[in-house]
Amino acid sequence: MVLENYITNPYVRSIVLALGIIIITRIVISLAFGVAKSFTKRTKTDLDDLIMNKVATPLTIIIFLFAIEIPLRELPLSESIELIVSKIIFSIAITIVAYMIYVLFDLIILNAWKEFSRRTKTKVDDSLTSLINTILKITLIVIAFLYILNLWGFEIGPLLAGLGIAGLAVALALQPVLSNVFSGASIILDKTVRVGDLIYLENNVKGKIEKIGLRSTKIRTFDNEWIIIPNTKLAESQIQNVALPEPKSRAVVSFGVKYGSDIDKVKKIVMKEIKSIKEVVDDPEPIVRFIEMGESSLNFKAYFHVSSFEHRWEALDEANTKIYNALNKAGIEIPFPQMDVHLKK
Repeated sequence: MVLENYITNPYVRSIVLALGIIIITRIVISLAFGVAKSFTKRTKTDLDDLIMNKVATPLTIIIFLFAIEIPLRELPLSESIELIVSKIIFSIAITIVAYMIYVLFDLIILNAWKEFSRRTKTKVDDSLTSLINTILKITLIVIAFLYILNLWGFEIGPLLAGLGIAGLAVALALQPVLSNVFSGASIILDKTVRVGDLIYLENNVKGKIEKIGLRSTKIRTFDNEWIIIPNTKLAESQIQNVALPEPKSRAVVSFGVKYGSDIDKVKKIVMKEIKSIKEVVDDPEPIVRFIEMGESSLNFKAYFHVSSFEHRWEALDEANTKIYNALNKAGIEIPFPQMDVHLKK
């Protein structure tokens, strides 16, 4: 009799049913994910493993939510309470699904961007992925919020109309900000400047690109200071990018020797010293030119290219030092600027 009371009791029945469903669901999920992981381990890419790890917990929660809804129907609840419980479950599920979409999209876009960068030999710029992630996050939050409101019986038509009007007003108010955002996206996609590039701007502004943000671009100067330029202004500026079209950079060393020096010997000595510098490349080949017969010296220029603009100043320092020491060692005088004045009696 007591057992019969327990069996016919809706609360006991609901608890037993819930436990049974949880156990069965847990077993099925474990088996399904176990089989899926065995397949993902055989693939060459790590993307599917990352996706499995990211979606496993959210997907398990969603399955449990809908599994729990079944035993709840065994309880003697009013129709209104059942509807509220169902809406709560669906609202949580919608939020989790939105999160899963964001995570999946984030993984796929980031992986695709890295693969594209690897194939095209371009730098991976976090600014673009950050911009895409921000837009995606806001879009998913708005869609999920509107869907949940609609689920709870709110009229979203007037809300959408209001959002449209409010959006227009905000867009007009934030026009300068939005202009900078779109200019930033244009700079990133156009790849005229990239993070790490050395650039020269108007008004003698020069430095390395540290970050291309949504509103502004940060440039680190040689004095280790930041110059923050709005993206709109940067997009409209005339930019000299030392890192493009290739990282190789030309350097020039000017020097003079005493009149009467052997020109061919000077060229040979300087060329040997230039080629001994580690960062100097063979293509284009270094060259030493006899430029002019100056007022107090025979003037030369040594032209050479270094592997990267980042090594330009070190290479110039090394070149000047080696040329000076080599000419002194060879007994070739480097004269001071002087002027001979002859007075007639």
